[in-house]
Amino acid sequence: MKAITKSIIALSFLAVGSAQALEITSNDIQEGHPMAKTFEYSSWGCDGGNLSPQLMWKDAPAGTKSFAITAYDPDAPTGSGFWHWIAFDIPATVNELPRGVDIKKLGGMESRIDYGTVGFGGVCPPENDGMHRYQFTVWALPTDKLNLQENTPAAVVGFTLNSMALDKATLTATYTR
Repeated sequence: MKAITKSIIALSFLAVGSAQALEITSNDIQEGHPMAKTFEYSSWGCDGGNLSPQLMWKDAPAGTKSFAITAYDPDAPTGSGFWHWIAFDIPATVNELPRGVDIKKLGGMESRIDYGTVGFGGVCPPENDGMHRYQFTVWALPTDKLNLQENTPAAVVGFTLNSMALDKATLTATYTR
């Protein structure tokens, strides 16, 4: 009986140990490091380039049919954070977004963010508000379309992503003005 138990434990460890988690990286932003002005918004008192950073990911779980990308500032002085980017319905064949990507050209869709616009909205924390964290998250999804619209509220998109994601990975960069 001991030998069987040891074998089961060893096989369980191998099965769990061999699974790889979704991973997100970037050539433009690094975990815990300040972002360049290139990624700053170009309104609301900011005058940056308003370009989305290059992102890439690997090790999507089996069953992934599409991806979503979100950028969120949990430190915004709103009481509810601030959504900077919500993109979804990105085909499962895509595993990299170039800087300044046009999501529609990839077959994806974007929805309204907290600036009141659709598409990427760069970082723009209030002056003298200290360091803000910007969480870029890739979501692996089990469906090719979310059936959400351009005007779907960010909270509804976030709820949908959290309720169905097969896996997710986050890269957190910072910015201060």
